[in-house]
Amino acid sequence: MDKICIVYTHHKLGDLIWQLPYIKAISEHHDKKVDLIVRKKTQAHYILKDLNHINKVYYNEFRKGLAYWVDVFKLRKIFNLEKYDFVYILDKVNKPAIAAKLAGIKNIIAPGLRNQKKWITVNNYLDEKDWNLNYSEQSQKFLKINSINLKEKYPNLEVNIERLKEGNDDLLIDGKKIAFGIDSFEDFKMWYEEDFLELADLLYKKKIFDFIYLICGPEKSYIAKKIIDNSKNPYFIDCSNKDLGGVILAIKNSDFYVGNNSGPLNLSAALGVKTFGLIATDPVSELKYSKIKPITPENYVDNIWIRDRKGMKELKPIKVFEAIIKDL
Repeated sequence: MDKICIVYTHHKLGDLIWQLPYIKAISEHHDKKVDLIVRKKTQAHYILKDLNHINKVYYNEFRKGLAYWVDVFKLRKIFNLEKYDFVYILDKVNKPAIAAKLAGIKNIIAPGLRNQKKWITVNNYLDEKDWNLNYSEQSQKFLKINSINLKEKYPNLEVNIERLKEGNDDLLIDGKKIAFGIDSFEDFKMWYEEDFLELADLLYKKKIFDFIYLICGPEKSYIAKKIIDNSKNPYFIDCSNKDLGGVILAIKNSDFYVGNNSGPLNLSAALGVKTFGLIATDPVSELKYSKIKPITPENYVDNIWIRDRKGMKELKPIKVFEAIIKDL
């Protein structure tokens, strides 16, 4: 009976969510549940708990410098323990391929870009020009050259929210709720607090909601505080102190989600909630394999990066409001 392991080294929640279709495709290809090795920051053990094709989740930090080889031998230890028949690597790093080689894994399958091809056991590689593809496109081509059928390109995440309700009674209030995703790992992708306030006022006048969940991490709690302090209305619910379970519960309880390009935005779309993405300073084309509904400024140009938050001012609240109302 084959044992399958899939390794993904990126730390962002959104990046892992983008890989969900390809993880499932590999599982279906072998008709077996798969183990994952990912970074702890993704909280994969928690968010993927209810997916039937996932077996175990291991964490590895994939560090650089002196810790590089420490992590290689941690990976080798996992590989030796589990005695996998196949190790798939969904990105172009060498570390897990080296560890799998040292562990004597017979089938090491990876994109094979640059030096990685020295450590894998297949002869089908991505081309050097594929280095410029986005992560989803790289994984799609990776599956294709390895004859793995991909049935669905859009991420889908099933979560049993009943297990998330304990300790989150403050989120389970009566009334119509929506969610605002107000932070991002990269500050230049964040819409301004005053624009979220204006959007809330416009939506409230249309009686679209009774309460708004403010979704952000604890390190950006000051953003939620600023919005609440500057609002004349008591309809905001600060979720900055919530763990990922609380965030998922808030999103699933929302009629729709609107927010910055970030992990929770991708999470919302994967959870099947109507999701609007505020895109002004980064390429909207990155979202083409997602159910996110992007909203961009007038005269927006795709495939450019504007690493200045001021660029988000080009996206006006009235434009966002009109796009949402049109789609409801």
